[in-house]
Amino acid sequence: MSQTLNETQRARCAQLLSRGASAMGVALSDEQHAQLMTLLVLLHKWNRAYNLTAVREPEAMVTRHLLDSLSVLPHISGPRLLDVGAGPGLPSLVIAIMRPDIAVVPLDSNGKKVRFQIQAGHELGLNNLSPTQVRIEAYDGAPFEQIISRAFADTDAFVNLSGAVLAEGGEWLAMKGRIPNDEIARLPAGVSLVETLRLCVPGEEGERHLLRLKRD
Repeated sequence: MSQTLNETQRARCAQLLSRGASAMGVALSDEQHAQLMTLLVLLHKWNRAYNLTAVREPEAMVTRHLLDSLSVLPHISGPRLLDVGAGPGLPSLVIAIMRPDIAVVPLDSNGKKVRFQIQAGHELGLNNLSPTQVRIEAYDGAPFEQIISRAFADTDAFVNLSGAVLAEGGEWLAMKGRIPNDEIARLPAGVSLVETLRLCVPGEEGERHLLRLKRD
């Protein structure tokens, strides 16, 4: 796979990332900015060959993938985070870059997407990342204090399928567009919506929300 971003694209994307993070109040060190740009280049390059995401243009990837993933950072506490249906590792790769103190496990059943997670983690030097290829209902790892999902399933299905690996006192974080009232109404008994948070993603015109859910 050849290099796919020219210098002009790199410069535009680097500026978009810097300005977007600043607008969200996220402070990026030089190393973190460089790592996120490396992730962007890798994602764009692999996507041309393996169709990892429907987002094709690099500037759109900055907004819809990198900045969108950064938007949940204030709500990440760890110490262990499971990303269910992580796809090419979003938001888990971004969180692992920004929070090296947290053990991050991106979970997906798609082999090519997990291979990308592994390669990206290796090239980025993310020792806190443990990509895992398995369906969530078959996963039997140790419990997690936080379980996040960005594009996995309806909220009720997400909670039902991942509940076995939520630690006592832990929480689910569901990244959504518009508030999914129908999904919230279908939440299983014993699970409550704690908070609905509006996420502000610079350059993203659609609504973005984060649902925090816990067991009663």
